[in-house]
Amino acid sequence: MSKMRKGFLPLLIAAVMVFAAACGSGSGESNESNGGTTSGAGGSNNANQSTNAQANESNGGQNNGGAESAAQKLSGSIEIDGSSTVYPLTEAAAEEYAAEQPDVRVTVGVSGTGGGFERFCAGEIPIADASRPIKDSEAQACSEAGIAYTELSVAYDGLSVVVSKDNDWVDYLTVEELNKIFAQGSTVKTWADVREGWPAEEIKMFSPGADSGTYDYFNEVILEKAGIRSDGQISFSEDDNTLVQGVAGNKGGIGYFGFAYYEENTDKLKVVPIDGGNGPIEPTLDTIKDGSYSPLSRPLYIYVSNKALEERPEVKDFVRFYIENIGGMAKEVGYVPLPDEKYAEEAAKIKV
Repeated sequence: MSKMRKGFLPLLIAAVMVFAAACGSGSGESNESNGGTTSGAGGSNNANQSTNAQANESNGGQNNGGAESAAQKLSGSIEIDGSSTVYPLTEAAAEEYAAEQPDVRVTVGVSGTGGGFERFCAGEIPIADASRPIKDSEAQACSEAGIAYTELSVAYDGLSVVVSKDNDWVDYLTVEELNKIFAQGSTVKTWADVREGWPAEEIKMFSPGADSGTYDYFNEVILEKAGIRSDGQISFSEDDNTLVQGVAGNKGGIGYFGFAYYEENTDKLKVVPIDGGNGPIEPTLDTIKDGSYSPLSRPLYIYVSNKALEERPEVKDFVRFYIENIGGMAKEVGYVPLPDEKYAEEAAKIKV
């Protein structure tokens, strides 16, 4: 019995050791498997970090203050108002941004540049679309309300003069002839009053309203701030589509608005080359970009509240997205993109 005990004990110990080793091996495999999962997750995190780093790098390394890369999920609502000319650009940016930040709702109004600045300087909206620089009186209103802002250029536009497709006599107009037609106190009634040899067809004029930056720009560069006539031969509207319909439906009609609206309606309208002193030039993407379509080429803007940039992550991120991507969208909606270096300058302004 004693010999059996002595022989059995080593066997029992050996069995226990084998069992423990087997359990240890299983535990090791489990740990290795868990370690692999952790490593994989770590690899995934590294990959995400690499992707985020690349995104941040493409965003100019911006990763602070709440306007981080698109990897940060944002929510909220942003209301924008102002220029009908800038509207297609901002609407395009808003639609594209929705794919990146679906929980941020961006709405865009068209009350005109002046109407947009009025709301902006009252603190009602964080962003205003503008087809001209802010006026001194508007800047003063913002200052008195404590609204500090950043001006950002977004594209170039060529204010386009158009007539009906049925008009077969107008081949071009000079700046002086445009002044003669539209200026306050004008006695022009028919096309025969504009140029000898043209028919006695009554002129019906269509113009953006006084709240429009396009109105202001036309008044400044064509009418030398004399003001636009306001008699029975002219109709005003803040809606450029209404102006399109008005001109298209009148054989003697003439109007003006942003190049994008002409581009959308080439089947209804005829664009008029303008002679600013160097011969008639038609507005095209090339002539607007190189400035030869003068004096009706102009930059377009958005104005952003500095407080909103600092305190509202969704506003800063949308503006970041807008400036980084609008150059690629501009041509699609009938505008001329700024040079890449100009967009880089604008992007630098919003890294507050």
